[in-house]
Formats: sequence, C-alpha cells, structure tokens
Amino acid sequence: MQLYEVIKYEGDNDNIVWKYEKEDFNLGSQLIVHESQEAIFFLNGQALDVFGPGKYTLETENLPLLSKIINLPTGGESPFHCEVYFINKVEHLAIKWGTDSKIQYMEPNYHFPIYIGASGEMAIGISNAKKLLIKLVGTEKKLSKDKLISYFKAFLMIRLKPLLSKYIRENKTNIFEIDEQLETISKEVKDKLISDFQEYGIDLKQFFITAIVKPDGNDQYEKFKDLYFRQYADVAEAELKQKVDIIHQQTESKKMVIEAEGIAEKRKTEGYTYQEERGFDVAEKIAANEGAGNFSSAGIGMGIMTSVGSTVHNTFGTAMNNVEEQQNKFCENCGARIEVGQKFCSNCGTALNKIEICKYCSHPLKKSNRFCPNCGKERDE
Repeated sequence: MQLYEVIKYEGDNDNIVWKYEKEDFNLGSQLIVHESQEAIFFLNGQALDVFGPGKYTLETENLPLLSKIINLPTGGESPFHCEVYFINKVEHLAIKWGTDSKIQYMEPNYHFPIYIGASGEMAIGISNAKKLLIKLVGTEKKLSKDKLISYFKAFLMIRLKPLLSKYIRENKTNIFEIDEQLETISKEVKDKLISDFQEYGIDLKQFFITAIVKPDGNDQYEKFKDLYFRQYADVAEAELKQKVDIIHQQTESKKMVIEAEGIAEKRKTEGYTYQEERGFDVAEKIAANEGAGNFSSAGIGMGIMTSVGSTVHNTFGTAMNNVEEQQNKFCENCGARIEVGQKFCSNCGTALNKIEICKYCSHPLKKSNRFCPNCGKERDE
C-alpha cells in the first residue's frame, strides 16, 4: 500500500522562509498551510503553484502549473519531484535601524559642512512571496527573521543617506530645528522607499526617523550653534519686552479709565459738569497770577476765558466790566482821574466809595446814567 506524505511547516517562529526537507512526493499527499503562511512549489528554481492557508490533497487538479512541466499522470499515485517552501507573511514590527556611518552634506542655512547620523524604527511584511524567494532566498533552505532584517537594514542605508541629504537641501532644513520636522521627513522618506522594498516582495508598513545624531563637540558646529541660540535668545528677549510693555500700557489705560469713571461719578454726585470744572481751574490759575492786576495780562486772560464754560465766562466778564468801570472813573468833587483800588481822591481827598442807587429798584447807577439800566426809570437830577 502506498504511503502518503504529510507536508507541513516544521520550522521555528524566527524563520521567515523555510524549505520542506524532502523533495519527492506522491500524488495524494496532504499539504497543510497555517494562517499567515503561503506554500510555494518550486521546480528547477522556478516558482510554480502557490497555496494559501488550508489543507490540500495534492492532485493534478490543484497542481496545474507543476503538471504542465513534469507531466503528472492523472488518476495514479506516481511520485513527482519538486521543492516546497513555506513563507511566514506575518508583519514584523518595531524593527530598529540606525545609520552605520555619518551622512555628510552642506548645511543649507549657514553653509558649513556637517556630519549627522540617524536612527529609528520600521515595520515590514511579505507582500509577494515569489519575489522574495527568487531575489533573496535562492537555493538556501531557510531565511531567518534576523537575516532578512539585517539585509534590509543594509539596503536601507544605501537608500536612506542620499534621500535624507536631498530632503534637507531642497527644503533648506535648519540643522538646529530638524528635530521639529522628523514626522514630515519620515513620511517623505517612506514614500520614496516603498517602491524599492516592493522590488523584493516586501511591504514597508511603517517607517520612522526618531533621532538625528548631531556632531556635538565639533568646533565649527559648536560655533554656529552658539550663534543660532544667541540670536534666538535676543529675539525671545525682544518679544518678551514687547509683551511686558503692552501689558503695562493696558494696565495704565485701565487705571486711567477707572480714575475717569470715579471723577465722572463725583461730578454727577456734586452736580457740576466737566466744562464747569475746567472753568473753575482756569479762573483759579488766573486769580493766583501775580500779574492779574495788570490789565494787559488780564486781556490775555480774557482771551483764554472765552473758551471755558459759560458760568465762568459770565463771572469773569462781570469782573472785567467792573474793572473797566473803575478804569474810566473820575472824582465827582474835583474831576481828577481815579486809579484802580483808590478809596479816596488823590487830588482833593474826597471819599470814593459813595455809590448812588436807583430809588425804584436799588440798582447801582453811574454818573452818566440818565435812566436806570435795570428798571428803565428816569433818574432824579
């Protein structure tokens, strides 16, 4: 009785690709493929039939490509020769990488040569098992996870260095601000690397640059770093001063508003207006002026007073009329001219404070008045 073969994966979890040890099988043998795996039949280095997860009985019906090449008999149990490879297609996450040497380029902002390193993480998966076997495995019996990762780390270094240097140059990325752009740089570099990985049947799931290693300690680098941060500190100091000034101005303005509101409330309570208050202030200053008795200066004061409130204007106007009246007064006894402030005539000694009043309304009368300027009654001679 013919014994049938059971073909299944017998490698460990660290293997990405594992070759089944035997190469001669009978039709009717069983093939078992686990989840996240593929099984590929090879003949003379050529990938033929591919099987996904499941259990299969090997027959001419499900080995069409292999049957065409080796003329498998139908309905029989004859043996046939081929190789079977199992491929683990599970994603491989958090694969750490780092540049094995420094990346040299010309800093685009300060124009000095600089050396940097880079490191990060990536995640990969098998997208095309045939491509992977043909381009990377060849005749080897297995491909471990570590070996696959080491291969692509080396491949990554060849592609990453020129891509990173080109990005920095084209985008004029400041070496002192490059850490702020790592997410953007990572995405752009990943987009450029995807097609390169796919050439080998690898899907680049994730790619991150997590750190840029700068040449700390290098004299030229330290010189430009000091220049940059000094410039940044000056700008920050100027911005802080401007903010403090604005806050101070706002505080002073608020204080003035509060004071103005308090004064307005005081005026409202005491019953006078802003114009009246200003008039009182001006009148007070004129009264305190030592030259107030000089009528040339009083005339200037008169010009000023025309711009103040009506209450002060009328009061000052009345005072000026009295001054004018005293300026043009003559002694009733001898006719001598009377100066302002005299109580007695300097020529005859007659008292000057005698004032004639209207007998009808008691309004003060001037000597020249024939009729009372208040009630209009004719004055008795």
